[in-house]
Amino acid sequence: MTTDTAELIKKVRRIELKTKGLTNQIFSGEYHSAFKGRGMAFSEVREYAVGDEVRTIDWNVTARLGTPYVKIFEEERELTVILVVDVSASDNFGSGAQLKKAMITEICAVLAFSAITNNDKIGVIFFSDQVEKYIPPKKGKSHILRIIRELLEFKPEHPGTRISEALRFLNNVVKKRCIAFLITDFMDDDYGDSLKHANKRHDLVALQIYDERENQLPAIGRVLFEDPETGESKWINSNRSSVREAYKHAGIARMNRAKDACRKAGVDMASIATEESYIPPLRKLFSRRSA
Repeated sequence: MTTDTAELIKKVRRIELKTKGLTNQIFSGEYHSAFKGRGMAFSEVREYAVGDEVRTIDWNVTARLGTPYVKIFEEERELTVILVVDVSASDNFGSGAQLKKAMITEICAVLAFSAITNNDKIGVIFFSDQVEKYIPPKKGKSHILRIIRELLEFKPEHPGTRISEALRFLNNVVKKRCIAFLITDFMDDDYGDSLKHANKRHDLVALQIYDERENQLPAIGRVLFEDPETGESKWINSNRSSVREAYKHAGIARMNRAKDACRKAGVDMASIATEESYIPPLRKLFSRRSA
């Protein structure tokens, strides 16, 4: 076993322990409530007990046995969950303790473990300005660990972001209705219509991952800015208040544009900062969908 392989195994194990624990303690039940199955299916009958609804009585069994029996129904699950994950170059940004990519990896692991805990299948679409890789949905712990390994190690061929291409691929490849989590920083300009089309065919949920430094520029003198997705670079004077204000307004406008597009498309959305815990925003999202 090489040093790189051993280190990767350690990373996978650390993420598994952390996120699986969170899933068991926090998210499993809330995920189940937020994402409903296809309906209720008959499971079995049992003897009538005080408090049971009269309409659940199975009259055929009751007549045959001479004692009231009621029907028991269980939720039909086995949903399909697809993680539509942005792997563009901008995800390598982070001004605090972790990069956007690291947070995306943890969130994906939490969602994946929540899915298999509820007997759902999970798959992944990695995208930049094109679809980079597709892992078809399956069940099982070994499948989840493969997804985590890919999230940690995957290196995209292209640096840009094109959300519409990822959602077009989702609609073409996944024929049956699924729950799709779009996990991205929304460093894109044209995705409004694709959100609408995808949400008509699937249950689309958007998680916007951002870093506070994308909206706030400190006064630290002349700074060379390089766009990781286009490679373009530019010197700016961060000591100028007008420059800092323009930077702030551009960042806030980008976030608001994503929120407005999701609202118009009927897509549930949560914004998650790299400097903060992702647990409260996810719990709030799940709670909102369960209401």
